[in-house]
Amino acid sequence: MKAYRFVTRWTLKWPQYMRYLGAYLSGARIGKGSTIGPNVDVALITISARMGHIKIGERNHLARGVLLHPYGGTIETGIDVYIGPFTVIYGHGGVTIGKDTLVSMHCRILSSNHSIPPRGTIIRSQPDVLTPTRIGADVWLGAGVTVLGGMTIGDGCVVGAGAVVAHDLPPYSIAVGVPAKITGFRR
Repeated sequence: MKAYRFVTRWTLKWPQYMRYLGAYLSGARIGKGSTIGPNVDVALITISARMGHIKIGERNHLARGVLLHPYGGTIETGIDVYIGPFTVIYGHGGVTIGKDTLVSMHCRILSSNHSIPPRGTIIRSQPDVLTPTRIGADVWLGAGVTVLGGMTIGDGCVVGAGAVVAHDLPPYSIAVGVPAKITGFRR
């Protein structure tokens, strides 16, 4: 009976250990007690001889299909952060997510933009404009939220599903819409 429990426990945890090891070997630093769901893509891609950095805090959960690409920048999360299924985070200019934050499924967090060149110049040929993105502690991003590069979302904010954060949000604000507009504050 004990052997069966041991085999079952290892059988269930083995895929998790392999995902953790894969992220670690790719250069990411994963905090104690964090879990990594299936098909999570952690890629420390070098851009212009700059190596990216990913630092996941303790007790984080990266759900199925999360994509973390720093592209020479940084992605850092605090303690007890949940990143929902199929969320994409690009850390060109640096992304910081505070502790106890909930990022729901299908969110997009960016930290760069493109300049708009004059006609005749190919947009894609222009370098990225790096703009750090900061998400405070105890924030809830609803399903499908897009946070554009350079935005700061204060502690305790709630952003409604499908919103596009194109302006900074003060602490404890509630914002919805495209672009996200403040509709109230948490009491």
